[in-house]
This record gives sequence, structure tokens and C-alpha cells, in this order.
Amino acid sequence: MGGRDGAVELLARAGLSVVGEWPVQEVVPPSFAWRHVVAGGEEPTVVVAAERHDLAAEVNAQWYRSASEVGIFGADEVFLIDFPANRTGRWFRVRLTDSWDLAGALGERRGQPEFVTMSQDGHCLVGATTGDGEVSLVAVDRLGERREREARAAAAETAEERAAAWGSLFEGREPTHRLLEAWALGLSLNKAIPADLLPRLLERSHHAMYRPMPAEVVEAILAHPNWKLRALAAEVQPDITSQQWSRVILGEEDERRRWVLTLLAADRRAELDEDTCRRLAADPSPRIRSEAARLRDLPVSSVAALTADPDAGVRYVACHAAWPYLDARAREALMADPDAKVRGAARLRHHREHPISRSAYDTLDVEPRTLEDCRLEHDLAAHLARHGEDDVRRALARNHSLDADLVALLGDDPDPAVRFEVSIRADLTEDQRAAVRIDFDPGIHHHELTWIVALHDDPDAMRRLAASSHPLVRRSVARARRLPPDVVDRLARDEDRVVQLFLAESCDDAPADMLMRVWQWWTGSLSTPDRPRGHPNFPRQGLLRYADDPNPRMRRLALDDPLSTPELVERLSRDPSDEVRHRAATDPRLSPMTAALLLDDPHDRVRHAAAVHPRLPVRILTRLLLDADEAETAARNPALPGEVVQRMVELISVPAAGEAL
Repeated sequence: MGGRDGAVELLARAGLSVVGEWPVQEVVPPSFAWRHVVAGGEEPTVVVAAERHDLAAEVNAQWYRSASEVGIFGADEVFLIDFPANRTGRWFRVRLTDSWDLAGALGERRGQPEFVTMSQDGHCLVGATTGDGEVSLVAVDRLGERREREARAAAAETAEERAAAWGSLFEGREPTHRLLEAWALGLSLNKAIPADLLPRLLERSHHAMYRPMPAEVVEAILAHPNWKLRALAAEVQPDITSQQWSRVILGEEDERRRWVLTLLAADRRAELDEDTCRRLAADPSPRIRSEAARLRDLPVSSVAALTADPDAGVRYVACHAAWPYLDARAREALMADPDAKVRGAARLRHHREHPISRSAYDTLDVEPRTLEDCRLEHDLAAHLARHGEDDVRRALARNHSLDADLVALLGDDPDPAVRFEVSIRADLTEDQRAAVRIDFDPGIHHHELTWIVALHDDPDAMRRLAASSHPLVRRSVARARRLPPDVVDRLARDEDRVVQLFLAESCDDAPADMLMRVWQWWTGSLSTPDRPRGHPNFPRQGLLRYADDPNPRMRRLALDDPLSTPELVERLSRDPSDEVRHRAATDPRLSPMTAALLLDDPHDRVRHAAAVHPRLPVRILTRLLLDADEAETAARNPALPGEVVQRMVELISVPAAGEAL
């Protein structure tokens, strides 16, 4: 049973009603509670013999007594519960109903319960486990004090104790397949791992492939007997040489694999030598010849020859690639090709230079989007502007060769999407642009306008466009890397805050005060995760004054001040905001004790930061490395000693009996 719905159903069978919002926040995670119940060294508070005929009833009674004594129930009789069948990793907030029966429902069978309960404030717990002919109940109170005591003891470890902890990692039973998978994945993402070890992780985790590797390592992978590894390297490795591409493609005897590799080379605009390109253009496989027609370095003579290939699919692809280099006779041959698809592609390419008449349009199979690039006779364009379907008029509005009178007509189109396309044309004056009625939703993502990007180095154009009434025009200006001071000043005060965001992300001249404003509401994007905080102009001095600011985004900045202290790190590690605690958890000055405490933070990202902190006590880090649920994150810790990493990799790269890597 997995997922929230299944867990709620089981809780209902146990006579518990779920109350309040889910998931429960701001309390230690269930894993912390289970550690005390199962492996915390706590003596059972109550033991109930499994042979009792009233086992479930007795366990329920003893649980209720223990829970009442330690203070599990709040004033509203609500408490938290977790159980193995709950795969959400989150607590449920529940209340007992008149028919409650925890011992009868929360276990593999009636009377063999497995569950842990906790007070809402996280100060006490009572857990039930079954084994060796008995049911054990463990009650623990004053959990906060216990956490502090355990963390302090772990942080006080000696060098000898650390060495012993590392040694214990490889003692006892062989690591399970699941644990080795977790190690491989974590080490693959550990930036401190030497590049020469990464190939040995690839059989269990492909994540290592997404890191740039030395040329000799790439060479070894491209020659690896595992086809999937060769293909993945060809797809993602950034610095594959021309010679390596040639060897991996031409050395592949299987037609399908050779086709896949050629396709990848074409998609990636890879550098290939002329001889390899010519050989692929002459390959017996039509689909390989089709991909060869797209290769960046295919000689003009070869791509032109492919327009006469016996396979229509090859001719279709070659038509697009070769058209600019073909003479009139070759172009006419393609426009008269026996294959309708080739013929249509050639005619559309022809009409990028020669206008389509209305009579010719009726004979062509023209997709609306192709109207963006074709030249149209005025009569046809006027007809489509007045009578075309919505998608036709939208494509027409993107046509750069459209006459001004028809641009004006489409600027008053009843379809707002058509009007929007007109509003972002490069050939409009700003007065004309302002006259087009648009419905602009500031929350919708738009790419910057390419024609404005092409003008980024023109100060006068940037000055003119920065004053535009159109938000997308101003946003596109803000994407320039450098801008004149007056343009920066205007955009930094723009009413559209996305303009300010783009200025913070892209422009080296963004002012400090605007960067600070953007910081208060923007946390970073995938493309620029460090902006605005990582911007060169972002304030670095005087940030200590924000240590007690009511806004947690501002409080976390205090740790960036050069005058901040380890004591401030410790204080903010206990901040009410998980964002502030997360910043403290990533600070290199964090104490080992606090790193240990933050492993039990209510929020995943704080726990993750603590698990990879280099000052985490070794006895705790090794415990995480032996837990299949925690090992992946722990294996990313940069403090793993080289000899430990080497031993882990050795175990990862050796298949177990009956396991084929």
C-alpha cells in the first residue's frame, strides 16, 4: 500500500481520523522517531507476550497508558503517527475514534503492530514493534534534550573514533544491491570524486556521465562493450573530438546503432571530418544517409548529391540542407520530384524567394506555420488576413515580408493572439506598437525576442526599445549583458517586475538596490540559480543589520557579511524559517554538533544540506552510508576520505553472484 490515499484508508481501519493539513510540517521527521524505537538503544517500556489470547487489546491498552503518561495527547487529543505501510515519509495528524484499534490494524497481522506515535510538539514518542515472540513498546520523552545530548557526544569524537567509524563501514555483511546502487548514485554526484573513478560507477548509475570527463575517460567509454553507455556518452559528453566521433560511429556494425549515433552527431552539431561525413552520406542505410544530410561538416557536393538519392526520405531532408547551394536545374528537379512530400518541401523553399500566387496556394499543401517564412503575393496575403483561420492569421502576423497595410489590418484582428503577434514585430514603430490592443499576462513565460537580442550591442536601439509600452520588448532589452546607464536606470524602476528580474539575471550593470529588491521575492531559476545573490553588484557589506529582519530572505543574507561570525551561524541554524536554517546548514563554519542536529530538521532540503556538510561527525555519516534510504545523499559528502571512496567504488564495480553488470 503506497501513497497518501492508501495510508488514510489504513488509518481509518485502525479507527483513526485524519485531522488538519497534510503534510505535517515543523516537527522532526518520522525517521528520527523510528531510530529511537528500533535502533536507539532504548529499553522497552512495556513488553507484551505474543501468546496472549487478548494480545491486540493488551497492546492497545499499554500503548494508551504509555502515551498518556509521556504526554502524546495534546489538549485536543490529537497526535502524530507513522507506520511502515505509509510510504509518504510524512507524519499523519490523527485523533482516536470510539472504535480505535492500532495493534489490530497497523501491522502485518493482527496483534503484531509496527507503528510510532509522537506528540504534535515533537517532545515525546511511543513506538510499537514486534519480534521474538513479543511486542515491545518504547516510550521516550524530552526528545529535544536527547537530540542535543546525542549530537554533542557525536561531535566530540576523537581521531581514533573517526578512524574506527570509517573502518566499521566495511565490516559485517556485504552491502546489498540496493545499498550499492545508492552509493553509486551519490558518488556520481559528488564533485570531490576523482574523474578517473567515475567510469567504474556507470554500470550502476548513469548520473556520472553528465559530468565532463577527461578525454582518455571518454575514449574508454566510447569503446565500452555496453552499447547503452556508448550511446549515452555520445548524447551528453561535451568535448567529444572529431576523431572519437569517427571511431564510435564508423566502428559500429549494427545499422540501428550507427543510425542513432549519426542522429546524435547531427543533433549536437558535432564536428566530424569530411571523410567520415562522406562515408555516412554513402551508407547503405537510407535513414543514416538522411541524418548524414544534416551533419554540420558534410561537404556541399555531398549534400547536393543526396538531393538525387533513390530514397525519397533522404531527398526530403537533403532538400532543406542543400537548397541554398543548388543551381536552377537541381531546384526544378526537386519541385518536380515524384514524391509529394519532397515536391512540397522544394516548392515551399522556392517560395521563400518567389511569392506564392493565390492560384498556386490552392495547389500546395501549406501548413499554417510555413506561412511565416514564405513570400506571398499581396492578393493572397490580403485574402488570408481577412478570411484565414485563426492559426493561419497568427502565422501570417509573424511573416516578416508582410505589407504594411496588412500588418495594420491584423493589428486590429478580433483574435487577441493574432494581435499579440503583430505587437512584437520588428518593423513597427513604438507608436504603432502601442496602438495594438493586447492582453498581456505577466505570469506567462515568454522567450526574449530574437530581433531585439540581435540589437543588444546597439545603444541607441536599446534606449529606444527600453521606453516601449510593450512589456515583452522591455524584458528582451533587459536580457542584454551590457546596457547604457540611463537604460539600466529606467529598467531598474520598471513597473513589470519581470523586467527587473531579467536585468538581475542577465545584465552586468544591474544596480545594487534593484538586486536587493528582486532578492526579496526571487529565489533563482534553473538557468541562473545564483542570481540575483551571485551578481557582482549584489551588496556584500553591511548585511549584518538584517540578522533580525522580519523577512527570512533578508535574515539569511546576514551570513554573507564578511564580519559575520560562527556564533551567528549557530543562532540562525535554529531560526524559525527553514530557508534561513538551510543557509546556515550550507555554511562551512557550521559546527559538527549543529550539523548533526539539522539531520533531523523537519524539512528535506535542510536535512540534505546537513548530510553533505563536511563537518558532519563521522559516526553519523557512516550510519547514513549504511542506511539504503539515506546512503545516496550521504555518498555526496565531500569529506569522504579517498581510501573510503576507493573501497566503495571497488564494491560497486564488482558484480554479486548471479548479478550481471
